[in-house]
Amino acid sequence: MRKILIVEPFYERVSSFILPQFFSTFFETRDKGGSHKYLLDQLIPALKNSNFEVTLVTLPDKKWHWRARVSALQLRSKIPKSNFDVLLTSSVLPLAEFIGICPNLTAALKVIYFHENQLVYPVQEIKNRDVQYSYNQIMSALVADKLLFNSKWNFDSFLQNIPKIIKLVPDFKPAGLSEEIKAKSQVVHFPVKIPQLPTTKKSGPIHIVWAHRWEHDKNPSAFFRQLETIKSAFILSVLGECYEEKPKVFEDAKEKFKDKLVNFGFLPSKEDFYKVLESADIAVSTADHEFFGVSMVEAARFGCFPVAPNRLSYPELFPKRCLFNTESQLGKLLRNLVIGGREKLEKLNENIKKDVTRISEDKTVLQNIISALK
Repeated sequence: MRKILIVEPFYERVSSFILPQFFSTFFETRDKGGSHKYLLDQLIPALKNSNFEVTLVTLPDKKWHWRARVSALQLRSKIPKSNFDVLLTSSVLPLAEFIGICPNLTAALKVIYFHENQLVYPVQEIKNRDVQYSYNQIMSALVADKLLFNSKWNFDSFLQNIPKIIKLVPDFKPAGLSEEIKAKSQVVHFPVKIPQLPTTKKSGPIHIVWAHRWEHDKNPSAFFRQLETIKSAFILSVLGECYEEKPKVFEDAKEKFKDKLVNFGFLPSKEDFYKVLESADIAVSTADHEFFGVSMVEAARFGCFPVAPNRLSYPELFPKRCLFNTESQLGKLLRNLVIGGREKLEKLNENIKKDVTRISEDKTVLQNIISALK
């Protein structure tokens, strides 16, 4: 039995424990810990079934910038002194520092799963935010034995921007880092687990859903502007995590589309969230910043026609007929889909669900991750 230590600085629970041999709980909620918790709550039972003894060490999912800077020190006292065969962590942990202060982990196979990367931001923004977050991730990548990225976009943007970060160093600039890191990297798409729901025949107006965090980087303004150009009948669900301070555009939209809204706000029950996706016809993303797009994959797996930007991870997930380059193209695509009706939508949607399932099906992806840990 191989011993694996999983260290996650951005998780819900604050504990360290050996998981029992027959551990099989799957936690359904994603409101805390986000994709980090969602991944591990699927992966841990699969590891147990693959003859791994799992030790999980975590910190709560808050104060991201502090976690990214000092989590190695915060976690040091929680790490068992025994030896492990494998260390799995996320890109939040400054791995180089962590290994330096936990020398018993030096010999372990060190694997990082990149949910995101900090190198993708514009140089000026990186300067303003402090280059340390990008530098930490480069250093972590150099220390690790294997790197797993949740999308090709995440992988490519990380490698392509390493020279941009190194260029900020005033002298003695190291060379060849991108090539060194590329040699031990692979893309392993995020595992998405979808329950089987009873299917019902859809009727009535076309149902459009937007399901993302209520933040400016998801560009909700573009979505609502283009909805106004649709003159045909439709109904609308606006879902996703929202915080006390949210963009004003959401309150404006609540009033503007009050006659079309059937759902508005965060649904605490994942079952209710899935029911909305199952009832919808079109799922839209207008994101400016995204590394995978779990909610769009979930929607497509439930049969929604995905409408997304022709950038980020979306071109590797969806065919060209689903993608737009400009905001005006988004409006035109939405108008055509609504006017065309449900029968035309279903024809356009042919094979999309199957292709997205092939990329993201949880059991297949989890086995790919486990293979990388051996």
